[in-house]
Amino acid sequence: MNWLDRMNHAMEYVETHLSDTIDYDQVARMACCSTYHFTRMFSFIANVPLSEYIRRRRLTLAAFELQNSRVKVIDVALKYGYESPEAFSRAFKIMHGVIPISARDKGVSLKAYPRLSFHISIRGDVEMNYKIEEKQGFEMFGVSTKINAVDDSFEQPITEIPEFWEKCISDGTIGRIRAAAGLGENGQLHVILYNGTIDGFSYMLGYFLPRGELPQGFERLQISPQTYAIFSTGINPQNDIHGLWRRVWGEWFPTCDYEFANGPQFRMTHDRGYGLCEMEVWIPVVKKTES
Repeated sequence: MNWLDRMNHAMEYVETHLSDTIDYDQVARMACCSTYHFTRMFSFIANVPLSEYIRRRRLTLAAFELQNSRVKVIDVALKYGYESPEAFSRAFKIMHGVIPISARDKGVSLKAYPRLSFHISIRGDVEMNYKIEEKQGFEMFGVSTKINAVDDSFEQPITEIPEFWEKCISDGTIGRIRAAAGLGENGQLHVILYNGTIDGFSYMLGYFLPRGELPQGFERLQISPQTYAIFSTGINPQNDIHGLWRRVWGEWFPTCDYEFANGPQFRMTHDRGYGLCEMEVWIPVVKKTES
């Protein structure tokens, strides 16, 4: 079974369980990858989190049922996982712009999100340069925060991460990390994403641990030996790191012979002089097993 078949098989499971509790682990197993890998890859490919896709599909089907039958609103609410008519009504109005009972009005405008399926799409010939490297274990130090799972608007990390950086700049944390690491005043720091689950991930801002000694006031993160797929933005003043992340998860992983290895991921930033820098994405990988 190839990648397209596995992904469509997983979406078939989602579609047939929209009125039940959907087991994310089971969805991922059908796609032959980890739950974290599947939900992250899905978000980048579909440009919407899996949880939001499921919510939209449920509210789409709920609108169809209300519009074409005399079923009670409370029965539809319970069928699609809402604990109360009030919660269902709020969600329905946010998506459709009207309360559930109004779905039966003639001429009312409703929204329908179609079922998602995966197909081969020719996007152009923009190559992705990458390398596979074996790395020995090492240690990082810095400060971390918990980034919650993407919210319904798919914007939560976009607000949480810049706010964390702003705090670290304003309270002098970034300066202290640079000093402890022996970097200059404008030395580039690195980012580590780890402990990823469908509910969120830990985000550390830091650098390689100097001489094995943890500077006071910081956290230590031990990184085990690992194989990494390493991607670069290239050296330019306008590094599109977000676009690179999206291409890695949305284009490279679905078609390569590797899968995510459930370890820390890195955004490495390197000063290349003359005001230029190069950003790299390091993602732990393992060879796919035959299935």
